[in-house]
Amino acid sequence: MGTRSDTSRAIAFSDAVFAIIITLLVLDLRVPDVSPGHLLSGLLGQWPSYLAYLASYAYVAIVWLNHKGSFNRVKESDRGLHWVNLLVLFSTALLPFPTAVVSHALQEHDQQDQRVAVAFYSLIGALLCASWLAFFHYLARRQDLLEEKVSERHFPAERLRALVGVILYVAAGLIGYLVAPLAGLVIFVLLPVFYAVTSAGLYQVPLIRRLARRPPPSGS
Repeated sequence: MGTRSDTSRAIAFSDAVFAIIITLLVLDLRVPDVSPGHLLSGLLGQWPSYLAYLASYAYVAIVWLNHKGSFNRVKESDRGLHWVNLLVLFSTALLPFPTAVVSHALQEHDQQDQRVAVAFYSLIGALLCASWLAFFHYLARRQDLLEEKVSERHFPAERLRALVGVILYVAAGLIGYLVAPLAGLVIFVLLPVFYAVTSAGLYQVPLIRRLARRPPPSGS
């Protein structure tokens, strides 16, 4: 029991890390270096930076919501939970780097570099989802750390959400590298929507909750 503590310090530290990450994302948005009279075209020409920022900001925002929702269900932290939480923070903190890489590659208009950039972003996205998979797996096995009101199937179900993210980010990377970089980017922008809808938990989505409560069909 000596290694256990309340969750307040872990939450405060994590929130500070998320705030720094979001601040770093905006640093890639710069005033374009253009001649007088061409500011509008220069701003419009930086659309890849805006798209990359939007995708990553939404991703970090959803990570924060997932993090908040998860720790609302945790009453105590132990050494193992601290480590998997640090793994989530580590992978999230990497996001500004591939965001800048994608933005630069799209503005340089080199097809091969764009393919590599999208594949690189998908790798980091998959790594982040994998870190959440480890996080949820740990809590699924440590019911003693959870609030009494938490359903036993909540964190096991959350592992499915994380696994879906790993698969879809890998798929986006393959599509972006082998087919079209912009197609991969579209998936990057849409994926946070899925995690936003399910941020309170997979079984909190009305449709899934109704399906889960539906009785099995009777045998013929």
